[in-house]
Amino acid sequence: MGAWQNSRMSYLVLARKWRPKRFAELVGQEHVVRALTNALETGRVHHAFLFTGTRGVGKTTIARIFAKSLNCETGTSSDPCGECETCRAIDAGRYIDLLEIDAASNTGVDDVRELIDNAQYMPSRGRVKVYLIDEVHMLSKSAFNALLKTLEEPPGHVKFLLATTDPQKLPVTVLSRCLQFNLKRLDEQQIQGQMTRILEAEGIAVEAGAIRQLSKAADGSLRDGLSLLDQAIAYTGAGSEGGALGDAAVATMLGSVDRTRVGSLLSALAAGDGAALLGEVATLAEFSPDWGSVLDALSEALHRIQVRQLVPEVAVDSDGVDIDAIAAAARPEVVQLWYQMALNGRRDIGLAPSPRAGFEMTVLRMLAFRPAESGTAAPAGGGGARASGPAAARAAFAGQAAEPAPRAAMPAEPATPAPRRMTDARDEPEAPAARSASEPVRPPAPADVAPPPVRAAVAVVEATASSPAAALRALDADQWLDLVAGLPLRGPVRELAANAAFVALEGAVLRLALPDSDEHLKAPIMVHQLCEALTGPLGGTPQIRFEAGAARAAPTLHERNARERDARQSSAEENFLSDPDVQRLMSQQGAKLVPDSIRPYE
Repeated sequence: MGAWQNSRMSYLVLARKWRPKRFAELVGQEHVVRALTNALETGRVHHAFLFTGTRGVGKTTIARIFAKSLNCETGTSSDPCGECETCRAIDAGRYIDLLEIDAASNTGVDDVRELIDNAQYMPSRGRVKVYLIDEVHMLSKSAFNALLKTLEEPPGHVKFLLATTDPQKLPVTVLSRCLQFNLKRLDEQQIQGQMTRILEAEGIAVEAGAIRQLSKAADGSLRDGLSLLDQAIAYTGAGSEGGALGDAAVATMLGSVDRTRVGSLLSALAAGDGAALLGEVATLAEFSPDWGSVLDALSEALHRIQVRQLVPEVAVDSDGVDIDAIAAAARPEVVQLWYQMALNGRRDIGLAPSPRAGFEMTVLRMLAFRPAESGTAAPAGGGGARASGPAAARAAFAGQAAEPAPRAAMPAEPATPAPRRMTDARDEPEAPAARSASEPVRPPAPADVAPPPVRAAVAVVEATASSPAAALRALDADQWLDLVAGLPLRGPVRELAANAAFVALEGAVLRLALPDSDEHLKAPIMVHQLCEALTGPLGGTPQIRFEAGAARAAPTLHERNARERDARQSSAEENFLSDPDVQRLMSQQGAKLVPDSIRPYE
């Protein structure tokens, strides 16, 4: 009975049992291994090293291997033997000349002074005395100050190896005295490969889905992944009596969601089936999931779908989701919107009346903006009537352009003010006229400033609709500006049109010039939406080609608006200052004009 208890109590957790003992066994830190190996082989070993990185990526492990390389009884090399007494003692954590100090527990200046005093003595057994200070950023300011001089000029038999997860908290005086190596987070494939090798060596059967879930939950830390693997082995009883690590059991342990359920959610969204969508939510609720994690899984699936849509040559893992079917059913811009909604829902789920209600509201919001059916047609109506309601909103979002209704003749004066034509803050309507410093004065409205060319834009739109061939041949730079000013565009598409200069319209090819600073506006989705907006006015969908911005000569709508704004401002200032009342106030009562306080009437 006592032997059985000893065998059970001596169990060594996987993270310690499989800790790398040589540089060649490290996973994912090749850049650090290469630098340390070259230093050891050439004998150019610095006296202080700083290893930074998140938890469980190998900072302490690398430091221990480095200490073995310096003190191995076979000689200093990048590949210690691992068999001599020194190597075995370091692996067991009992080597007298490797001093591991936890800075989180020894933060005071007295602890550092004791370290400095001991550093003066020669090593007891090895060639080099190695100080490994873990979580060094936890030292107090006075402790850092006491360490600085020794850290800069230590005795020749001393090496300092510092490790931290938060290098931003280290004083620059410490950073400048160390060679710094940043250890990377491990990707899921690297963690999967290490787990697979360990389980094969341990003789434990495992399903591929279980390994994938554990590596994702590890979040870049191999130590966290091996701790979860230990937990999964204990939870499932794997390794005893033929037990295996099953996908479903690991999902239950982690509280994660079956990926096929995520695929069913997205399929219901793409089909616009609200009943099926809420049915999937009810099925998920039976497993009491973490609804925030479900939204995370939904976001990951949408990311893979978008990659398949826009970069089809890149392979993506289906992971239980019918990527191809959903990618074909949903428009790319809709997938982008769903992704943003999932992120916003993840952020706001804590504000909802309940997590499930927050999740349901997020997917219902996605349903409201699902793609319109292929057979949907814009409802017809006379007198310029427009479609309204959810169907029209979905159609408008999906980019389906309705045929323009016949326009009635323009009245002599518009009944309502012209809509604002630009979303740029520089083109916003200005505030009413300024008042002088001493008493309010109403400046006269400028009479010599022409109104915005709204009628000109309408005239071009109507002419192109009635005789597209003539309009295509006659379109020039000025008509292009009027046309763009009248287009119902918003956001980035509006900015693209307003910053594009007309070059030529040759057949169906519309040549535009765009400054280099606005290259980011030429996204395929933006160009596509601009083409759709131009289809009605030009009588057909143009092919837009962009040329170098330096080669253009025609102005852009943004530049024309800026000139008009400057002209209105100059005219307002001139009229205000020439007003007799203003001149009387300034000359007789000493009133002063507040700089940049005059605004023209719109």
